[in-house]
Order: sequence, then structure tokens, then C-alpha cells
Amino acid sequence: MSGTEKSKAHVEQVKGTAKEAVGAVGNERLTVEGHADRTKGKARETKEDVKDNLRH
Repeated sequence: MSGTEKSKAHVEQVKGTAKEAVGAVGNERLTVEGHADRTKGKARETKEDVKDNLRH
């Protein structure tokens, strides 16, 4: 996985987790956005893992 893509995936997952935590205290929109960000980060990471496996 390229370093920048790996970093982006990790940042999205952390940002999503933080939004979910803040949203848990009463802001449903942040909870939903956080879940979406976390899912997007996981998808990006999975995509990069597949690309790496195909190269080897």
C-alpha cells in the first residue's frame, strides 16, 4: 500500500471514530457521518491491500 493512501485511510477511520463518539452524546448527524467516514477509510484500505496483493 502506498504511504499516502495508507495515511488517508487511517485518517478517515480515526476521524470517523471521533465523529461517532461526539455524536453519541446526542448528535445523530455526526454519528452517521462518522460511520460513513470510518467505512470509507476501511474501503480505501481494502482497495489498497487488494492492489498490493495483485502486484505480488
